[in-house]
Amino acid sequence: MRSSKPKCLFSLFLFFLCFHLLLHLSQAQEPSTEGYTCSINETTTNPCQAYAYYRASAPNFLDLASIADLFSVSRLMISKPSNISSPTSPLNPDQPLFVPLSCSCNSVNASMTISYANLSYTINEGDTFYLVSTNSFQNLTTYQSVELVNPTLVATDLAIGVTAYFPIFCKCPTKTQTQNNVSYLVSYVFQPSDNLSTVASRFGVQTNSIVEVNGNNTQPFDTIFIPVTQLPELSQPTVVPSPPSNKTERKGVITGLAVGLGITGFLLILAVGVLIFGGGLVKKRRGTRGDEEKNQNLYKNEKGDKRAKEMEVSLMADVSDCLDKYRVFGIEELREATNGFGENCLIEGSVYKGNINGEVYAIKKMKWNACEELKILQKVNHGNLVKLEGFCIDPEDANCYLVYEYVENGSLYSWLHENSNEKLGWKTRLHIAADVANGLQYIHEHTRPRVVHKDIKSSNILLDSNMRAKIANFGLAKSGCNAITMHIVGTQGYIAPEYLTDGVVSTKMDVFSFGVVLLELLSGKEAIDEAGNVLWASAGRILEGSEEQKAEKVKQWVDKELFLESCSMESIVNVATVAIACLHKDPSKRPSMVDIVYALCKSDELFFDISDDGSSAPPVRAR
Repeated sequence: MRSSKPKCLFSLFLFFLCFHLLLHLSQAQEPSTEGYTCSINETTTNPCQAYAYYRASAPNFLDLASIADLFSVSRLMISKPSNISSPTSPLNPDQPLFVPLSCSCNSVNASMTISYANLSYTINEGDTFYLVSTNSFQNLTTYQSVELVNPTLVATDLAIGVTAYFPIFCKCPTKTQTQNNVSYLVSYVFQPSDNLSTVASRFGVQTNSIVEVNGNNTQPFDTIFIPVTQLPELSQPTVVPSPPSNKTERKGVITGLAVGLGITGFLLILAVGVLIFGGGLVKKRRGTRGDEEKNQNLYKNEKGDKRAKEMEVSLMADVSDCLDKYRVFGIEELREATNGFGENCLIEGSVYKGNINGEVYAIKKMKWNACEELKILQKVNHGNLVKLEGFCIDPEDANCYLVYEYVENGSLYSWLHENSNEKLGWKTRLHIAADVANGLQYIHEHTRPRVVHKDIKSSNILLDSNMRAKIANFGLAKSGCNAITMHIVGTQGYIAPEYLTDGVVSTKMDVFSFGVVLLELLSGKEAIDEAGNVLWASAGRILEGSEEQKAEKVKQWVDKELFLESCSMESIVNVATVAIACLHKDPSKRPSMVDIVYALCKSDELFFDISDDGSSAPPVRAR
């Protein structure tokens, strides 16, 4: 009996050890049809960068453009991590891709918090939550989870055109995982033909690392999370040029024209070469070295023409969806309109003023990177956004030109900080603030996916003949929000703190920049002074204290030009309050543009000064 007691104790110890191990594995992940529970305190960052493993599929998702639209990202954001050299090339069925996600821990009700990337989706004919989840998003979410995050939508009665939000399952690394050099958790849908060892081999990780995160009860079509230090390099098929597309008659004509021009150019070069060669025979050895140099230059030109035509056809393919909506200008037409892009026609930067058949345009000269801007501009149409009239492609100097409506009175920046002869009155400034707010409300709330401008500043706000404001320059704009980027762009003094530190792209970064513009309108000061001090850093203190103290501080802080006319201190304080709210360091506590438009329109000066046709022209005061 004595000898059996230690054995019993040892057996009992082994039993409890196995029990706790199984319990740990079962708790590694709580699979649920509604999502994966999370706690913000468990992760090092929230939101975080994550990726989804996605397979190209027929008929709708065999190109990066359609997949990028589905996930509200750009093609380059997929092509780079997916080891695809040409973002415009067609994809093969089942071709693997890494799609970036902005993953965060979200409260869906009082008792449940789940981890997902929130993607907006416009309902089309025949769509159901189940079909979109399983087909378009390939089981990276479930219809039960979609119902959970869309409590106001009836799954059996979805209206075409309504926006639904699809929670794509993802996870952020825990603090322990980060310490173990885990950079990302990749969302992967477990296939019927998979086993954990083959999945681990595909991602270059150990099987037990997958089990530690997901448990060992993975079923087909479950979303599992693969912990990786870096993304593995995907093996992609060799790109085979596709036959000419018959998508539109016009695109075929343009492609045919490009090929025809290439052949004509080649024959012309050949003819010139023959003439030079013939001249060389007459001259015999005289000038032989000069003839060689000419032939070398001709060879270089021939290579350049070929490369230019390839670039033209490629860009035309990228912007083919825009051809029917916008006018395609000729490069000679633009050169004539701008005196050969002379300095006398230069407005600012690379924007020129041009006259074409009596119409004045603003012509923006760009390198071959206009595709994303065109893609966004074709979605928007609002009176407070500068209108795109057309574009031009010049393959010879590898430039693209965007042709905009000409806005007569220049930028808000020049009126506030450079114009010493005339100053903007308070009513004019209030109208400008309301116009910009309306334009931002439109791109934030009425485009799908939402557009984030990313570069709201006084120099990108233009004033027309009635001194009404229009938002310009969508060169940095992004379609889709709540993403993470490592490439920080923008103008110092206007950049939101969360974008600067963490690369978080959201509509709230535009709200922050708009708050800085409001401060410029109020104070007449620049967003950043010569010493490098940002205007918004000291603005918060002006609303501290009693109502009387606030009024006095505001009076000392705002532009003295405003008090040369009769204006309501209450109205100025109201706008200052809106500006301070826009500048909150926590993006979630900033107001939406809907709230801002409402707050600005409460001003008596603005409400009673709007004419019947909504196009009042507030006065400008001469000094």
